[in-house]
Amino acid sequence: MTKRLAETVKGPMIDVVTILIGLTIGASAEASVILTSKALSIFVLGAFSFMIATVGGVLFVKFINIFLKAESRINPLIGNAGLATLPDSARVSHVIGLKYDKTNFLLMHAMGPNVAGIIGSALAAGVILTFLY
Repeated sequence: MTKRLAETVKGPMIDVVTILIGLTIGASAEASVILTSKALSIFVLGAFSFMIATVGGVLFVKFINIFLKAESRINPLIGNAGLATLPDSARVSHVIGLKYDKTNFLLMHAMGPNVAGIIGSALAAGVILTFLY
């Protein structure tokens, strides 16, 4: 029973939920609001910030690895998972790791920085809101 539920949740159910979320957001969004230059510039800045955070995370882990012994080095893909996109960036790290080494299971290791990224984002938002109000 559990296997069947797990297969349903990761297959057809996720597709239905994604379609329903897309429909509800799409139905409530008007083109006159979404397709303004200000909104589009926010989307571009968001994509740019994700690129910077991904590259920064990978480069930071590579920098840390300079000071670690060879047997205790960290996989640089873990740095990618520091983004606050739970669980997508952890999954991306895991899938890319599996492409290069079929025994490289990074998902659980990547979830730690992933959750830390969410906590850090919440703290940063709280600090910014404190300064604004």
